[in-house]
This record gives sequence, structure tokens and C-alpha cells, in this order.
Amino acid sequence: MLSHRSFTVVQAALPAVRAHAMAISTEFYRSLFAARPELLNLFNRGNQANGEQQQALAGAVAAYAGYLVGEPVPAMDAVVDRIAHKHASLGIRPEQYTVVGQHLLGAIGEVLGEAATPEVVAAMDEVYWLFAVRLIAAETRLYQQTGVDPANPLSPWRVIGRREEATDVVSLLLTPISGTVPQHLPGQYVTIEVDLPDGTRQSRQYTLSQAADYGTLRITVRRVRGHDGNPDGTVSSLLTSSTKVGDVVRVSHPFGDAVLGDDTGPLLLASAGIGVTQTAALLEHVARHQPDRQVTVVHAEREPGRHALADYIGHYGARLDSFRHFTFYDTNAPSGDQQGPVRPDEIELPSDVTAHLCGPIPFMRGIRASLLDRGVPAHRIHYEVFGPDLWSHSFRVQESPATTS
Repeated sequence: MLSHRSFTVVQAALPAVRAHAMAISTEFYRSLFAARPELLNLFNRGNQANGEQQQALAGAVAAYAGYLVGEPVPAMDAVVDRIAHKHASLGIRPEQYTVVGQHLLGAIGEVLGEAATPEVVAAMDEVYWLFAVRLIAAETRLYQQTGVDPANPLSPWRVIGRREEATDVVSLLLTPISGTVPQHLPGQYVTIEVDLPDGTRQSRQYTLSQAADYGTLRITVRRVRGHDGNPDGTVSSLLTSSTKVGDVVRVSHPFGDAVLGDDTGPLLLASAGIGVTQTAALLEHVARHQPDRQVTVVHAEREPGRHALADYIGHYGARLDSFRHFTFYDTNAPSGDQQGPVRPDEIELPSDVTAHLCGPIPFMRGIRASLLDRGVPAHRIHYEVFGPDLWSHSFRVQESPATTS
């Protein structure tokens, strides 16, 4: 909870912070990477180039500040949990929050200038540390639960299988070089770290695309093709084009909170594009352990040749007593935004359905809105966000004209 003095200051300063949030975020990353270039390994260069990472940070800081002064911010607990799981998969440590805080407060001072009075800077510092302490606590619990050492979160795994799944999509089967596959849940993901040709490293998260009943892990990767001037995906290009059987990659413990709960009622698995990976893992788990459960799968894709794991979905769907599978193709959908003509309101669903969504954010927003309109409670609609978390409108900011000149 904010102190009374900071509450008043943050409430007054929040419009200016929001108006300049993108400029603050951009200055923060510039300053941080100039001082600590090794931290570039933790960030997606593509999302830095297209501005999504800056947008996510700007929105998160502004939204959390608003949350602390009583503004309605939907699903804040869920957002914090998602961030904590992602941070744990990267081995983020408490001391790194000090570095981030120094550069973030410095960026606020640099961008706001005279408006960044000592009172404003102190109040925003309090906002930051309330957010940071909450994340540190959540991440510490995850490290304790999984036995992960954040100083050494990744271990070497060998690629023992490779399969071309669809256009630009490859599955890689991984086994630990030492030890065994850690316990995990279907729907979770791992961080994969690779060495790049320029000698640097990059990390990305990939959903485990099979159930948790194996002595191996499988990831299914779609190559990210650049568009609108943005670059191709660095890690996805390497994994899909040149990673081969026998190669070694570094892999984290599985993390992620978009997993099946204890519910045994009707289930909707809705995905678009490479979001089908989560559907595959959840469906296989249900087919193996709850074959009498009623399951509906809805998937949207741009064209049949890009539809990965379709045979996998069909195989495990056939093992269920009650299974329906709807696939929608939309060849006009722009790259990276496969909303598709999916209308769950046109598909009959039980009133007590639980939904798991995975895919581009516009797709998931549309599905979620339709389900809410049909009376499905928000707590029974689960979703996974990869890349910068721009799920909530509260976490997206728009620069004022004065700050873009």
C-alpha cells in the first residue's frame, strides 16, 4: 500500500507519467543496456525493435501506479503471476531489481525534466518497489517450489528428434544431458537459450507441446517472419532452420500458470497460429487421464499448410468419449494477427465450460469477450501471453502528440 503522501503525489503525477510513458520506457532501455550490455541476452531484440517491449513496460508501470491509487485494473493478480513465472524461467534475481529501479527512476527524471520533482521521483520509487517486492516474493516461491537456483537457471539439453510440422514450423525433442526431466504440468513452457553467430546469446519461451508423461520435452517452434520493416525472429529462425539432432541448447525448468486445474467439467481449448502447442499438450493430458471429459477444440489459422499438429489433435481427440473439433482458415489474416472468423457464440457450449486460450492477443480478446457475453465467468477463462504482456487495455499506452515530436 502506498504511503498517504505518495498516494497524493502519484495521483497528481499519473497523467504526466502516462503521457510520457513510452518516452520514459525507451530512455530506460537505452540507459540500462548502455550500462549493462550483458542484460541484452534476457530481452527479445525483435520486441525491442518493434517497440512492444517498451510499450509493455510503460503500460505496466502506469497501470500498477493506477492500481495503487484505486483505479480499476482488471486481472492485476494474473498479470503479476504471469510476469513472475516468466522471470523465474529466466533466472531473474532480486539484486537485478535494484539495477532496473535505478535506471527507471533516472529515465523518469530525464524525460519529465523539471516536472520530476524530488517528491514525484520519491513517490514513483515507492510505486516501483511495491511492484518489485511483490514480484520478488512470487519468484522466490517459484524457485523454492521447483528447486531452481536463479544463479544457474538453465542446463544443457540435447536435441534427439526433429520433425517438420507445417510451413515454418518444427518440433524439437529434447532430453537432459544429465539428470531427468523435471516434474511439470501440461500447458507450461520452458526458456530456450541459444548461442548466436555474433557470439551473443538470446532466450525465448516455448510451450511444451506434449503432455507431461514422457522422459523428454518437446517444443514446437514457428519461424517468425519479419513484416512491416520488423526483423525476422532471431531465435525462432535459428531453431527452425539450422538446429539439428545432436545439437545442444540450454533449457530452463518448466514454468507457467496457464495449466489445467482440478475441474473435470466441459473444456474449451481455443487457439490460433502456433498457440496450438498449448492445446496439444492440454488435450493429450485430458485424453490420457480424463477420457470421459467433454472437450471442444477451436483453432484458427491463415491456411492449411500452416496448421501445425493437426494430426496430433485428431489422434488424441479420437481417444475422448466426447470431442468436437472446429478449424477455421482465413487467408486474408495479416501475419501475426490470426484473428480468423472464429465465432464461439455460434458454437454450442455448455454453460459450465472452462476455457483455455492461446494465440495472438486480438484473437484471445475476441474469444474471451464472446465467452463473457455468453455468461462464462472470468475466472473460468484462462489464457497464456507470450512476448510483452499487452493483454489488458490498462497495460497499453498512447503517446500524447507533444511527446512524439
